[in-house]
Amino acid sequence: MKNYISTFFVITSFAICKNNYPIVFIHGFLGWGPNEMGNYNYWGGDSDICGLLRNEGYQVFEVSVGPISSNWDRAIEVFYQLKGGQVDYGKGHSEKYDIIQKPEIKFYEGLYPEWDENNPIHLIGHSMGGQTARVLNYMLNNIIYVDSLKRDKEKSKLLGEINKNWICSISTISTPHDGITLGDHLNKNFSFIQYFIGLAGVIGTDFYNFDLEQWGFSRKENESWGQYVERIRDNKIWDSKNISSWDLSLLGARQINSYARGDKNVYYFSISTSVTEKNKKNDWHTPQEGSPLLIQARARIIGKRVGYWEDGSETDSTWYENDGLVNTISMSGPKTGEKGSDQIIRFNKDISQFLPGQWYSIGPLRMDHWNIIGHKMQLKETSENSINFFKEHALRLMNLTKK
Repeated sequence: MKNYISTFFVITSFAICKNNYPIVFIHGFLGWGPNEMGNYNYWGGDSDICGLLRNEGYQVFEVSVGPISSNWDRAIEVFYQLKGGQVDYGKGHSEKYDIIQKPEIKFYEGLYPEWDENNPIHLIGHSMGGQTARVLNYMLNNIIYVDSLKRDKEKSKLLGEINKNWICSISTISTPHDGITLGDHLNKNFSFIQYFIGLAGVIGTDFYNFDLEQWGFSRKENESWGQYVERIRDNKIWDSKNISSWDLSLLGARQINSYARGDKNVYYFSISTSVTEKNKKNDWHTPQEGSPLLIQARARIIGKRVGYWEDGSETDSTWYENDGLVNTISMSGPKTGEKGSDQIIRFNKDISQFLPGQWYSIGPLRMDHWNIIGHKMQLKETSENSINFFKEHALRLMNLTKK
C-alpha cells in the first residue's frame, strides 16, 4: 500500500509539472563520475542521489569532467559528454595554453544526443561545478573566435555557433562564484595531501583518472596511486591559468564573472551552506560543534583568513563565514564582475512564479561543503535532509515555465 501511494504521488506530481527536461549533475573540484570511486558516489556518498531521483521518475544524467581542469575545459567536456562527438577545446585556447586541441581518447557517444533548443536541460553543479555550468551557458550563447581580433571563428558546434535556449535552469550548490580566500592553497601542496589522498586510500583508486589528456598527461600502466599523484603535483599545469586553482581564486573568479553574465532566458538558483558561527570576541568565525575534524580545521583557517584583490585591498569580515572550504558570501551568485553583480534576490517559499535572468538565493543551510551532497553523514537525520532537499529542488525545477 505504501509503495502504491508513493507511485501515485510521483505520477500525480509529474502530471501537473510544467516541463520534464532532464537534470544534469556536474561535480566540483576533485570530484568524480559514476563508478570512478567504486560504490562511493560523488552525489550521495553511500547513498545515490541520482539513482533516487531516477526512481522518482526524473531523467537524470551525471557527467565526469576533469577534476582539476579549468572551467573552460570542463564546460567543453560537459557539452560533448551530453551531445556526443570529439572533444574540441578550441584552436585559440589550445594554442594559448599549449594543450592538445582534440585528444583522441575524449570521444563520446553522447548521454543525450537530442539536446538542443527544443530539448533543453537543467544543470545542477556542486562547488566548482556551478562555475562550469555558467561557462557552458556562455559558450552556447556566444561565438568564440580563434584570436582577439575576431578574424576567424572556431569551427566546433559549441564554440563556432550560437546555440540559444539549450539550458532552462542553472542551480549551483556551495559554488564559489566570487572565488575563495583559500584559493592560493588549492594547489599541489594542499588539495592532494589533505583531502584526496586520504579519501582515495579509503575508497580505492582503480578507476579514478584526472582526465588531463589535453595536457598530454595520463596514468601509466601499473602506476601506483602515489606515483600518479606525485607526477601531477610536479607538473607544469599548476603554473598555468588554464587550471582550477586560478578559476577558484578571487581574481580568476572575477574574470569568469566578467564574461559569464546572467542570461535573461535562464532560471538561476544558488544554494549556500555554512558551518561556522561568529566569535563573540571578534569578527572571526569558528566551526560549529559536531563538524568532522578536517572540516573544522579548514573552517577555522577560512574563518579568519583574508584574500587580496588586484589593488592589494583585503576582503572584509563578511568573508569569514564558510562551510569548511568555500566562503559563504561567495555562494549566493556572481557579484564581482567588471560590470557589477548579477541580480540576486533572497528565495522564499511564497514565491509563486520564478523569473529567468535573476538568481534566487537559498540558505545558508547548516551543512558543510560535503554534507549537502550526502558525504560524511554523522546523523541519519542530516542524510535525510540532504536527500529531501534534492527531491524538493528537482520538483521545483520541473515546475518552471517552459520558455
